[in-house]
Amino acid sequence: MKKLSTVVLGTGFMGRVHTEAIRRLGNVEVTGVVGSTPDNAKRFAEENCIGRSTADFRELLSDPSIDAVHVCTPNSLHYEMSMAAMRAGKHVLCEKPLASTEVQADEMVTLAKEAKLANCTLYNLRSYPQVQNMRRLCESGELGEVLVVQGTYSQDWLLYDTDWNWRIESGPSRTFADIGTHWCDMVEHVTGQRISAVCADLQTFHNTRKKPKGPVETFAGKTMSPSEYQTVQIHTEDFGAMTFRLGPRARGAMTVSQVAAGRKNRLFVEVYGSKASLAWNAEAPDELWLGRRNSANQIVVKDPTLVCGDASRFADLPGGHSEGYDDTFKQTFRRFYHSIANRSAPIEYPTFEDGRRQMRVLAAVLESSKKLVWVAVKD
Repeated sequence: MKKLSTVVLGTGFMGRVHTEAIRRLGNVEVTGVVGSTPDNAKRFAEENCIGRSTADFRELLSDPSIDAVHVCTPNSLHYEMSMAAMRAGKHVLCEKPLASTEVQADEMVTLAKEAKLANCTLYNLRSYPQVQNMRRLCESGELGEVLVVQGTYSQDWLLYDTDWNWRIESGPSRTFADIGTHWCDMVEHVTGQRISAVCADLQTFHNTRKKPKGPVETFAGKTMSPSEYQTVQIHTEDFGAMTFRLGPRARGAMTVSQVAAGRKNRLFVEVYGSKASLAWNAEAPDELWLGRRNSANQIVVKDPTLVCGDASRFADLPGGHSEGYDDTFKQTFRRFYHSIANRSAPIEYPTFEDGRRQMRVLAAVLESSKKLVWVAVKD
């Protein structure tokens, strides 16, 4: 198998997660890294034994030996970097949200198709074995007709006005764009149905925050005490609630929060069907609740020999051996790079079109919250 070469754009939390997951594949080498400054890039490269580092991403794009690019930078840079990479003939895996606007997402989808390049929006949570199991159970008819979907995605890392992260200033939406779209993508993936209309309400509890005068690592706010702050106005939401229509008949409701004390990363989803129901919590990812009306409910523990259909292909370890967050990156990357090595391989990961899809859901959520009305999601 030919060894592929890739570069990682971004040296923060996601840059580290991507680098570690890429190296688990075996057939892909991280040959370069791009940081916000030369020093940041050099430090990351030295810590991770990467040969090349730079603050100019175009410098690495000009190298014909590089096959792919991972865009792990702040949201505002996704469009520029992804478009430049594709124009340089590189396959692109981009963190979510795909872009800052739906127009930008349209351009990214169009260029990827025209250039015939592999493209992925990293909704990695699809790749949990139990999420794939839920999808197969829905497909098999085990649940009957899907009637109701509900859930939450709750975190507490931005609970205080002294908590800070670049996402706070990342665009018109923060909490829904950052984690709400993960939840919506998962629901559409699991049920095979699309969110067609939304009624949303977004709320900013901290209208001002204390921004550190130096950089702050993602999720590090709880352990840091920066000595100097500046007070800034906040325009992105801390919380959102949404009711929605799903497919021809189903209905749903969800909340999303980054100010939920005690909840570290709780994505919870329930799918209620006419025959049976499912519930899954990302903080206990190996367990799936299966509920029925007239027989005993079950807690199904991940075991690749016992899941529905071919969901077992997303599990590498036997039953009783946990597979978690970092494994979802490995599973997604494995399929992405397989499609690069074999351009006729089936696409088994979320693409730019899926990223654009969630941009459209987000646009409807923002309009609905602003106008306090139901808004149709562009198909």
